[in-house]
Amino acid sequence: MSNGSSITEFLLLAFADTWELQLLHFWLFLGIYLAALLGNGLIITAIACDHRLHTPMYFFLLNLSFLDLACITTTVPKAMANSLWDTRAISYSGCAAQFFFFLFLVVAEYCLLTIMAYDRYVAICKPLHYGTLLGSRACVHMAAAAWSTGFLYALLHTANTFSIPLCYGNALDQFFCEIPQILKLSCSDTFLREVALLMVSGFLLLGCFVFIVLSYVQIFRAVLRIPSEQGRHKAFSTCLPHIAVVSLFISTGTFAYLKPPSISSPSVDLVLAVLYSVVPPAVNPLIYSMRNQELKDAVGKLITQFIAEAIN
Repeated sequence: MSNGSSITEFLLLAFADTWELQLLHFWLFLGIYLAALLGNGLIITAIACDHRLHTPMYFFLLNLSFLDLACITTTVPKAMANSLWDTRAISYSGCAAQFFFFLFLVVAEYCLLTIMAYDRYVAICKPLHYGTLLGSRACVHMAAAAWSTGFLYALLHTANTFSIPLCYGNALDQFFCEIPQILKLSCSDTFLREVALLMVSGFLLLGCFVFIVLSYVQIFRAVLRIPSEQGRHKAFSTCLPHIAVVSLFISTGTFAYLKPPSISSPSVDLVLAVLYSVVPPAVNPLIYSMRNQELKDAVGKLITQFIAEAIN
């Protein structure tokens, strides 16, 4: 029996038992991480450098790319280092920091995706009021609210979780520090305090989800009233990337945390954690650029300029 004050480090879940498989996981994560860096970095640079993309939708996409980059940087480099050096250890303070930043960035991203649904709602359902409702000051305030909500949420959870005594060792069945795995180590008499906080958080997250759904109900109703097929197609094409990103984010995260106990195992938990924490930051740039000609043109122009400067 031990408590949190006597623990100096946690042991993360190893990806494999052999050095060869550990090395394979290292290269796999490195490829995904570099793809996320390249994709999100190109989007950030393209939006910052192209004045045609200085609109509310791209401002929020810029924030989303920043969040994705920071989120994957919170978990993947440490997992790669552990695989490369064949270790499982993460310090107590390092675990707390990883726990805080991951929660901060994930919740901020969820809030930002909710705001982006509102942006699409105003653009399609209230186009004449778009400039008024989503002026530059309003956009900055909404983005700041998303980041602040994530920060406060993470601060509350981190302070509460790491003040709970731990009675069941220091081994976590996950490749990074997350709430369920740390709660498994907690003493039963303090466990209920965190569960109550998680239930309150669930209601808040559900509120965002309901807002997104209601926004898209109104959007679809407005789009179906557009007389021309070309107009309907254009309106839908601006929403599809956001719908895809929200669906990936919510479905993987929800299943990871609300899956039936009967199918829970370290390997299943590991796969689900990769799906909701590693895959979205890597594929979100691809999703947003596939059907967005403006963004593809801006990124293509950026790459062409870079190649031309490199040659000269």
